[in-house]
Amino acid sequence: MAVKTAGARLEERWRDILSVHARTLCEIDRVLHPYGLGASDFEVLDILATEAPALGELYRVHNIAGRVHLSQSALSRLLGRLEKEGLLVRSVCEEDRRGVWVALTEKGRALYTQVLPLQREALARTLNAGAPQF
Repeated sequence: MAVKTAGARLEERWRDILSVHARTLCEIDRVLHPYGLGASDFEVLDILATEAPALGELYRVHNIAGRVHLSQSALSRLLGRLEKEGLLVRSVCEEDRRGVWVALTEKGRALYTQVLPLQREALARTLNAGAPQF
């Protein structure tokens, strides 16, 4: 039996992390799909609901971009779709025309509140069910 090198053990841990990540995203996508949302959509709604908790409170898109794992163009398309669905509103920063603000709408906050338990249950299932400890 071959002894695993430190590099091989590290690579194994990395593959375990990727596997848990992929399973978790797939499970979140699966449970949110009936609501027209995916994991990235939820992540944006979650940031807005927790970082800008008052209805209509503005949050700078630049700050979202630093927290989600999407390219700037993918985030812009996602925000456009959420806006089209009436879940958030976007506005241009008056002081810096390059800046864009977003805020949850009542509809967005209600949907977030409705799906939050589903997302948390999906996390519990995938992260607590035999997942390796890192």
